[in-house]
Amino acid sequence: MPLGKVQTQIVARLEQMGKLTSDQRHAIAETPNEPTGDVLDRMLREDYGIEAFALLVAKARAFGFAPCNVAHCKVTSSTFERLPQDFCEEHLVLPVGEVGDMVLMAFANPFDESLQGKIHEITGRKVIRLLAPDYDLREKFSKPNQASGEGFGDVVDQIGAQYGVIADANEDELTDEESGPIIDLANRIIEEAYFAGTSDIHIEPQEHDVVIRYRVDGVCHEKLRLPTKVGPALVARLKIMCNLDISERRLPQDGRIVFKQYTKKGLDLDLRVSTAPLNHGEGIVMRILDKQKTTLPLTALGFSEDNLVRYREVIRQPYGMILHCGPTGSGKSMTLYSALNEINTPDIVVRTAEDPIEYTLPGLNQMQMHRQIGLTFASALRAFLRQDPDIILVGEIRDKETANIAVEAALTGHLLISTLHTNDAPGTVARLCDMGVEPFMISSSLLCVCAQRLMRRVCKTCRIAYEPEGREKAVLEKGLGWSGQIFKHSPKGCSKCGSSGYKGRVGIHELMITNEELIEGINKEVETAELKRIAMRGGMKTLHQDSLLKVKEGLTTLEEAIACVSPDL
Repeated sequence: MPLGKVQTQIVARLEQMGKLTSDQRHAIAETPNEPTGDVLDRMLREDYGIEAFALLVAKARAFGFAPCNVAHCKVTSSTFERLPQDFCEEHLVLPVGEVGDMVLMAFANPFDESLQGKIHEITGRKVIRLLAPDYDLREKFSKPNQASGEGFGDVVDQIGAQYGVIADANEDELTDEESGPIIDLANRIIEEAYFAGTSDIHIEPQEHDVVIRYRVDGVCHEKLRLPTKVGPALVARLKIMCNLDISERRLPQDGRIVFKQYTKKGLDLDLRVSTAPLNHGEGIVMRILDKQKTTLPLTALGFSEDNLVRYREVIRQPYGMILHCGPTGSGKSMTLYSALNEINTPDIVVRTAEDPIEYTLPGLNQMQMHRQIGLTFASALRAFLRQDPDIILVGEIRDKETANIAVEAALTGHLLISTLHTNDAPGTVARLCDMGVEPFMISSSLLCVCAQRLMRRVCKTCRIAYEPEGREKAVLEKGLGWSGQIFKHSPKGCSKCGSSGYKGRVGIHELMITNEELIEGINKEVETAELKRIAMRGGMKTLHQDSLLKVKEGLTTLEEAIACVSPDL
């Protein structure tokens, strides 16, 4: 009996990817008895040496779903808040994330429409189906859930007991970075930040105390205040954890904490650490890089339908340069990884140069930069050009040398993806010119520039509907040519959003794709304002316009949109 329709498509996809020969495909198709899905998987893996990742990609292509590597998804007590664990184990599904009113679900069998309907009824959310191998899902359920946060009460009591009774001791005794309470405090600050969904931890010495602040959904919140005497010991402990010089307090230092070796809670985290001498002592900022976190599909990043279609066309081009621009924390890295995850298949070679490596994706060849030994973006790019890549990702274009090599790579048959710090998409051209790249080189290599920001989502549970009037109505009519019911956040909030009125974030995008008129404008070195007008004639929606679209769709508030990006002139 020949293979079923879906099984035939999977085998055909593997042949297209170069994992099976034509003869092998025919041999599998002529299997005497039609194998079940599990039997076919085992046959492909054991008899034909098909890797698990290649099989997952082939299935995803055949089924028309995005693949999900659940090995990188964390399972915590909050994972099953909306969907009971027993239900998930019985039906082999796993919640892997939430984006606004959508829940991302990994399915072993995404074709079960009735199961999708049940999940929608239970969660009240729209379901985005991702494909994951059933054996990976079973393994995920067999592992114990991770612990949740414990608070600071006990460790603060220990700190008070140790430091409160030695107020008259000398300074050396007050900076014991190896004392038990200080070690516990440093670990607890990081653990609590992770469980709170924090992106950055700020440790700031003040005149009379040390303030610990967490940045959640783009906004800083004070979490803890400690005695001033604790500051030097805490900073020293964190510097030890990332192998920095604890005796150097006059100069800024950068380091990295591999937190897995310091915690007993199984948190596979890295932290990017930056120290700086401030007027009341050394301050530290730590960016949390969750290695267990999976990338989101492009459909969940906030792209409008039109922008998503255009962006997907661009990332599938064989060569050229794609740049993402925006400030730190604007979601550039997530978008880059999501794009790579969508186009990454075993039949192409991807090389990345990153500082730091924020997500580890299967099938990618990733390189960590090390400036102290001369391993920079520029030197990594030169090496990559000798290693036969199809796609190159450079974490950031920071200088003239990197910019020129990146442009040359894009002009010599490679798809080059990178980031740049500019305010908007048209301003990227001026920034590259300022770095010394010739305009004709920019116009010849540039495929598109995507400027982006992250805005807070208004809480769906407690948001308040109203009709805008006066200046608010004028802003909507000028930007969108529309006015109608929109939402504002509740001043008191609710339990779902932690009384803030906002929960989660959504991306806004300004997608400038090159065309003949834009290429001509770049070559003529026209002003940025004129480039912006040309791009808008070519279909570009500005950041301001896209932010107003999110207001119209009820995803955020007009107040947040205006605070995030200034209105167009």
